[in-house]
Amino acid sequence: MNLLLMHRARARPPPLFELRRDLAVALRAKADAGESEGEAPRLRLDMPPTLAEWIGIDKLHALTKRFYQRVADDPILSPVFAHMDAKHPEHVAAFIAEVFGGGTPYTSAGGSHGGMIARHMGRKLTETQRRRWMELMIDSADEVGLPADPEFRSTFVAYLEWGTRLAVMNSQEGEAPPSGTTPMPKWDWGPAGGPWIDEG
Repeated sequence: MNLLLMHRARARPPPLFELRRDLAVALRAKADAGESEGEAPRLRLDMPPTLAEWIGIDKLHALTKRFYQRVADDPILSPVFAHMDAKHPEHVAAFIAEVFGGGTPYTSAGGSHGGMIARHMGRKLTETQRRRWMELMIDSADEVGLPADPEFRSTFVAYLEWGTRLAVMNSQEGEAPPSGTTPMPKWDWGPAGGPWIDEG
């Protein structure tokens, strides 16, 4: 059974984006004038930011770094990642950034969605492990300061639920390997777009 990953449609700007428009413009102007440090929002006024822009690439890397630090000490998840490559947090950050509209840092470095799926195959992940993964990721998001507005967090958690459930399904015995042309998923502010259908 192959799991086909649907693309997400762009919706209208979330209400909070409208409220923060002036702030984003002010921050952009300060950055252009050299009055602030770090990455400034790259927002256009005629459309909402991508999720990657809303978070900030540096925050995504901080998120995955902290998450895998916590995983190493977790009795439920540490066995799953016992042989994790030291660069795995960076690879996951690049994957999420690309899914969230932050360019192509993952595929440009040779990664693919099919390759990511293949890493989960045969691992027989459990619902207990999935729930613990979710818990640590959300706690890490709070700890590193990802945006806490309801619009973003509902979208972020929806992506985590979607991705972890597919990972568990793909990890069970009998799953067919992914196609080499399996597209990267795209996640945005919009709704899921309908029910998942088993096409296997």
